[in-house]
Amino acid sequence: MQSYQTLKDSSLQTVRNAIRSGAYRAHTAGLGKGYLQANLAIMPEEYALDFMRYCQRNPKPCPLTGVSDTGNPMMFTMGRDIDIRTDVPAYNIYRDGKLDCDSTDIVDIWRDDLVVFALGCSFTFEHALQKASVPIWHIDNNTTVPMFRSNIETVPSGVFSGKMVVSMRAIPAERVEDVVAISRRFPLAHGAPVHWGDPAEIGITDITQPQWGDAAPVGPGEVPVFWACGVTPQVAIEQAKLPLCITHKPGHMLI
Repeated sequence: MQSYQTLKDSSLQTVRNAIRSGAYRAHTAGLGKGYLQANLAIMPEEYALDFMRYCQRNPKPCPLTGVSDTGNPMMFTMGRDIDIRTDVPAYNIYRDGKLDCDSTDIVDIWRDDLVVFALGCSFTFEHALQKASVPIWHIDNNTTVPMFRSNIETVPSGVFSGKMVVSMRAIPAERVEDVVAISRRFPLAHGAPVHWGDPAEIGITDITQPQWGDAAPVGPGEVPVFWACGVTPQVAIEQAKLPLCITHKPGHMLI
């Protein structure tokens, strides 16, 4: 197995080879600097048009960056030699809207009627924040960014609906405007934050208890800043109760 610390300074091809071979199965924050990271939603073709409409209506949490041909696991519009069955560190497999299991590849359950959606991830702009000397706690401490269910409603499409999921980063108060301006330059990675300040205003009652990822401290002089998150489709998929749907495990992205 390869370590996170080693891969943080490795080339994109080295990182992707480690993931495909099974030598790395952890979170991808801080890896593949300068390249797009993406969330996944994989589902039968009969639901794909409604899901595409859901993404179009909710571009902040669901910035659509790639769609596969039906039954083709190769994401040829997103890069060279990307096999969606093996090139993500960990997958969540939902059946009838419930999380059935996770897996390190989906070769054995791939079907000819599946369509892959890739949705940009906020991990993409973190390198730009670091270059601007903004501290990113979860990268510095090798944890997964905390993610929360908010009270922000998404716009429904067909069977897909639900609350927006948000990711949180604690930002020094004097750098919040910088962070907003930097992340706004990445619309395919959720863009500018949807909220900063009091978590209760978006329905988060306990910032120390994220629904996904790991808790991160908000220190003196820091402000919790919240971005729309690509785990939002997983909430919509749970509510839609699709017979089969495959996503990334939160924090474990396609690079």
